[in-house]
Amino acid sequence: MWSSGEPADSFYAVRPEFNDATKTRFKIKAGKTLSARRWRAAFNPEGYLDIGQTLGRIQRGGVHPSIRGEVWEFLLGCFDPVSTYEEREQLRLKRRAQYTQWKEECREMDSHVGSGKIITAPIITEDGEPIHEPLVLMEATPDQAASNKLVDCHGSDASREKTTSNVPMDKKIIDWKLTLHQIGLDVLRTDRTLVFYEKQENLSKLWDILAVYAWIDKDVGYCQGMSDLCSPMIILLEDEADSFWCFERLMRRLRGNFRCTDSSVGVENQLQSLASITQVLDPKLHQHLETLGGGDYLFAFRMFMVLFRRELSFGDSLYLWEMMWALEYDPDLFSMYEEPGAIDKTDGSKGKAKSIRHFGKYERDNLKNGGKHAEEGPLPITVFLVASVLREKSAKLLHEAHGLDDVVKILNDVNGNLDAKKACTGAMKLHRKYLKKAKKT
Repeated sequence: MWSSGEPADSFYAVRPEFNDATKTRFKIKAGKTLSARRWRAAFNPEGYLDIGQTLGRIQRGGVHPSIRGEVWEFLLGCFDPVSTYEEREQLRLKRRAQYTQWKEECREMDSHVGSGKIITAPIITEDGEPIHEPLVLMEATPDQAASNKLVDCHGSDASREKTTSNVPMDKKIIDWKLTLHQIGLDVLRTDRTLVFYEKQENLSKLWDILAVYAWIDKDVGYCQGMSDLCSPMIILLEDEADSFWCFERLMRRLRGNFRCTDSSVGVENQLQSLASITQVLDPKLHQHLETLGGGDYLFAFRMFMVLFRRELSFGDSLYLWEMMWALEYDPDLFSMYEEPGAIDKTDGSKGKAKSIRHFGKYERDNLKNGGKHAEEGPLPITVFLVASVLREKSAKLLHEAHGLDDVVKILNDVNGNLDAKKACTGAMKLHRKYLKKAKKT
């Protein structure tokens, strides 16, 4: 079966009522997809991983679904390839204990955490006062409340007892509690086509992880779109704490997109980079978009925030993500994240002692061509992926877009029709072209 390519849809079963959902293009192919056998062979007896052996295979054909979770833990920097089995197990146990501690802190503030239930309506006001009107709360989510036993629309008695204490509630706790119902609403909408989320325990696991993350990352908290990024981790990794840490590592890369102030949105930096790249590589298109009032490139906002989850089937989005991470893999990722105060991947320095073959192809191109962007380090490959989508639609945008609504409509046509492999190949070509042009200036 492998010779012609084995469909991967069976690993992420779709509910019968959604049989019109976008089919996955990704196929498991012998000699291209990283297999369990090839993955195991990359470890020596002590557990050291020669990650250079695996990156090329992932870049060409993705990862077999049966080993995706453990491979992603390395690609996202959860573990150092230069570590033993025993060292990783000790670190895993330490992290699981840390997650348990954080989850207990959250449970003490709100008893829904870890209860198997989720909140889908506000339980306190912005002043920290409890909301006791069940009728109002029921109106907030009538459909889910009627059909899903998992949903708690008005909060438990225990939760209300804590909230009614005369002790003024800390502002950080109020802010956190105010996000819990939004997390719940988003969880119910996330990957609802998948059989996996028919199980209440999986929905509550997703809600718990996002609630804990919103508490520990007080600078960013929770933002819409995070549930789309976290959902695959729940599906690929059985242990809740392991899923949390994989998501936390992904957020190290992406949290800047979600950091907002009164005057700016975090993703603006990448939108500006996209504008600069398009201006250099496709000046006619850039000028046309500016003329239409789209020079801020906000129409590409969603692609950056949820990493093409809307443009691809579930299986193909996983395929795209692992190709991206393999292409831009940096062997210093683990140590960069483990160092105190290392929050964002903005340091452009690379470990000179590391073999070049341990870097992903995208990072190797950056190293060879000095592809640094101001003082912020290399641009993420995501920017070039979005640029490749625009380049693919360039002719149509130039001839058929007479306003921003047309731009959005043309790009929406990409939904369900994007080829992940083709998009990555196009991104790499644009990246090299951009580096060459940048060198000349």
